Amino acid sequence: MNQAPPSFALKSLAAAVCVLACAMSAQAQEKTLRIAMTAADIPRTLGQPDQGFEGNRFTGIPMYDALTHWDLSKADAASVLIPGLATSWAVDAKDKTKWVFKLRPGVKFHDGSALTADSVVWNVRKVLDKGAPQFDPSQVGVTASRMPTLVSARKIDDLTVELTTSEPDSFLPLNLTNLFMASPAHWEAKLKAVPASVTDAAERAKQAWTAFAADASGSGPFRMTRFVARERLELAANKAYWDPKRTPKIDKVVLLPMPEANARTAALLGGQVDWIEAPAPDAMPQITQRGYKIYSNAQPHVWPWQLSFAEGSPWLDKRVRQAANLCVDRGGLKQMLGGMMAEPKGTVPQGHPWWGNPKFDIKYDVKAAQALMAQAGHSAAKPLKVKVQISASGSGQMQPLPMNEFVQQSLKACFFDVEFDVIEWNTLFTNWRKGVKDPSANGANATNVSFAAMDPFFAMVRFSSTKTFPPVSNNWGYYGNAEVDKLIADARTTFDDKGRDAALAKLHAHLVDDAAFVWIAHDVGPRAMSAKVKGVVQPRSWFIDIAPMTMD
Repeated sequence: MNQAPPSFALKSLAAAVCVLACAMSAQAQEKTLRIAMTAADIPRTLGQPDQGFEGNRFTGIPMYDALTHWDLSKADAASVLIPGLATSWAVDAKDKTKWVFKLRPGVKFHDGSALTADSVVWNVRKVLDKGAPQFDPSQVGVTASRMPTLVSARKIDDLTVELTTSEPDSFLPLNLTNLFMASPAHWEAKLKAVPASVTDAAERAKQAWTAFAADASGSGPFRMTRFVARERLELAANKAYWDPKRTPKIDKVVLLPMPEANARTAALLGGQVDWIEAPAPDAMPQITQRGYKIYSNAQPHVWPWQLSFAEGSPWLDKRVRQAANLCVDRGGLKQMLGGMMAEPKGTVPQGHPWWGNPKFDIKYDVKAAQALMAQAGHSAAKPLKVKVQISASGSGQMQPLPMNEFVQQSLKACFFDVEFDVIEWNTLFTNWRKGVKDPSANGANATNVSFAAMDPFFAMVRFSSTKTFPPVSNNWGYYGNAEVDKLIADARTTFDDKGRDAALAKLHAHLVDDAAFVWIAHDVGPRAMSAKVKGVVQPRSWFIDIAPMTMD
């Protein structure tokens, strides 16, 4: 048997050691960011996320692009709309139901295919056209409910697309931040892999989307590398991303579902994760003492009770609605949360362009609340029974169990007997679109789903228009009338910003004066992070951008 000379064997050994050392060094230098979400499962990855806006934040914005984006680069100014995959857009001067969007050239999906006008048309049809091969009913609810006037898309040329709405709608460019573009070519490849024995077109599409979700392809700054349902999602940097400012410097992001606040906090303090959403309030001093950073900022995010206006609802009496708003000890609630909330006066704060100077002042005034309840025929001996459907965790839900229990105790002083129906967050979110008249409400006459209020449709219109009754959008309680519809139409058909803001201010004042919600808190989005995470911008938005961050 031939034997290698000693010098050759030593060189081979040295080379092997070098390869191993280099591999270990590269692994050590890989920047991995581990995030614990409030969701109980990984938000859907196929293009249109679920799990509320936590889905948009963690599987939408990182993995995908939309025609329009929110500017998440500033902590000291409200997030505004900026170009995304569209570089510009304009409504037709003669026909205000038609918009033309100019697309960004040279954008590639993660699978290498080009993003063109055909891609945009394909993605619109996936949620609006039941005759399209790629139509996916499972994506419709979380998409169409957020842009209910969009009806079709038409290619003009490779980089120009025309979108049509059912009525003039100045809100459309804002709503389009929620329509994420998935790769048609990648989906077609998944469709071809469906066994030929599956002949039903709808079933073939469903299986293709299931395969796509496990191996997704968007055009965002991060791409999927590993997915384990209910356990973890791993993303890698897309170094070929089209925007140099958002080309990631972090190599890898790991997303972990952790719905329980104490578990998230323990994972952070134990070094298992680098970032947690909504830390346990009583642990915040310990978190900061251990060198972790807590980020928060005022943001357009409302934590309310949304009320039923269906026949027989205990909330039909305006005196009762106003009494509930006057009986919540928001200062005490803020103290319980370690200061991590803002006290609301309505859906938007005073000084906001949509404020509108309502006459009803939302404050803590137990005596005034008791007087209103007495006028409505209620007392300590004859309390008003109400039932609220709530969650135990979830995106934007802050600390839903202790917060709701606190409100329950507050309202007891004003002759309210509050019962809770506690369900899983994503189920509550799905029920939100089904409405109070659906069996899923389980007898509840109020629901506690927090909501983002960054644009007019999301903040007010979807909760107050008679055109957004379930299952169209999120008017769960069937609130609305001709007067409100007229205010909405005035805002929706005004295409200059100042005029639109003036119309929206009238709408907001009306909703507050009518006590359409019980406004309980405004979220400030607390999240705790390791000091290793740098370049964090906590914007005045429900969203946050991981892409520009770095790690030591």
